[in-house]
Amino acid sequence: MSTPKISIRDVTLVHVNDDRNQSHVAVEGVDLDIIENEFLCVVGPSGCGKSTLLSAIAGFMPPMAGTVRIGEQDITRPGADRGVVFQEYALLPWKSVLDNVALGLKFRKIPKAEREKTAMEYLAMTGLADAAHKFPHELSGGMRQRVAVARTLANTPEIMMMDEPFAAVDAQTRMSLQEELLRVWDKHKITVMFVTHSVEEAVFLADRVAVLTPGPGRVRETVTIDIPREERNWDIINANPRYIELRDHVMKLVRDPSR
Repeated sequence: MSTPKISIRDVTLVHVNDDRNQSHVAVEGVDLDIIENEFLCVVGPSGCGKSTLLSAIAGFMPPMAGTVRIGEQDITRPGADRGVVFQEYALLPWKSVLDNVALGLKFRKIPKAEREKTAMEYLAMTGLADAAHKFPHELSGGMRQRVAVARTLANTPEIMMMDEPFAAVDAQTRMSLQEELLRVWDKHKITVMFVTHSVEEAVFLADRVAVLTPGPGRVRETVTIDIPREERNWDIINANPRYIELRDHVMKLVRDPSR
């Protein structure tokens, strides 16, 4: 296997509520590698710590034990090398689509003409060039989520983390967004960690699927998805016996209550 982009070694993550003097172990003893330019999906039952693990890689949450590293560097805080797309679009309603996508570039003091040019490139890549001067309330949920993806990519992160980004849209829009995401990722290869409750979504998108046990989460199994990228299309993939086999295998792992 190639050298890991992200190395997670024996990581335990604990949520602490100081006000109530309570703590909750979200993940325990997790070992996981994410390879450079890999599309890794993480699935598991509710409460298994999927989003918590993503937060640790993002630098939002330090591990109680173990290490989370990019290359040889421990992750201790958020950084420009990592971008996060959440389920909530987190767009500024008073700013245009173009200004929302260019926001990170503005914080980095990129000149206006350059940041607008870059933002337009990513809007075009996500099929939103015609919406550049609209405002978020004028867009559908699916379009708003594509703006969030474009905004993250415009900051040229090395790693993109996505936490249930398509959960709030209808099924048809979700399928279109999945296909669109793979098209964009194929043009702009970066390392992706994608958290989802949907086994079908994970097997459709991923190079590998990491399945976590019920909380506190551990890695039960990492499943390689050996379906060619040119076959990742919803019009044909449901008839692919290998897709059905992998989907059913991952589903069984998620539903299996044994530790």
